Amino acid sequence: MYSKIALSIGGSDSGGGAGIQADLRTFMALKVHGCSVITCITAQNSIEVKCVEEVNSNTLLSQMDTLVDDFTINALKTGMLLNERIIIDTAIRLRNYPIPKIIDPVMVTRTGSKLLEDSAINAYKKLLLPIAELVTPNIFEANLLSNMKINNKEDIEKAAKKIIGLGAKAVLIKGGGLEGMKGRDFFLDANGRKDWFFNKFVNTQNTHGSGCTLSAAICSYRALGFELIDSIQKSKLFIVKSLEKSYKIGSGPGPLGHYQ
Repeated sequence: MYSKIALSIGGSDSGGGAGIQADLRTFMALKVHGCSVITCITAQNSIEVKCVEEVNSNTLLSQMDTLVDDFTINALKTGMLLNERIIIDTAIRLRNYPIPKIIDPVMVTRTGSKLLEDSAINAYKKLLLPIAELVTPNIFEANLLSNMKINNKEDIEKAAKKIIGLGAKAVLIKGGGLEGMKGRDFFLDANGRKDWFFNKFVNTQNTHGSGCTLSAAICSYRALGFELIDSIQKSKLFIVKSLEKSYKIGSGPGPLGHYQ
């Protein structure tokens, strides 16, 4: 137990529902040791984000270097990277890590609110997608990465091909942003393998951090040595159970219940 190590590189959610906090809870629930590199600090609760402050380059890079100096990281994931400078700094280091890299391109919330600066989108495409084992965008993020408007199931498959064309080894587009597609995600890899993953829809408003949790779970299973497809399947089941145990702590959507 806890013999494997997973790393999350992302933002701190002061409300504890998403970001680094959700990732670390996921890692622990799936019995891997979690490490973190903080890219930015947010002041937020269940209804609003009041402030976002980025971490400077020296602090960001020092976190990464200090971890790998002592620990054997078995898999990693990225979350909120905020801007072009943070993406460049992160990509420079990640190129040297020969481990599974799950890139969760935190650009837009499930409701369509942008979470990063415009100049960062091209940096994602040029620097992070080519080193990703798996990219896990929601519908809005897939729109930005594929330069197309996704309206239906067929569009999801077309967008996935475009994202693979940018260099990612595999992509998992989360369909929850479309009516009738909740619980349905599309997988495509560079070898042409494709799968639709279906899970039951859990009727809850408490979904804050669900995207972070999914990518963190995939990262956890990859750290434990499971193949990518198996990791996705197991992670989808973990999400269902976590949504079933979600809870409300404020006036807005609450977090998932990771401990099962």
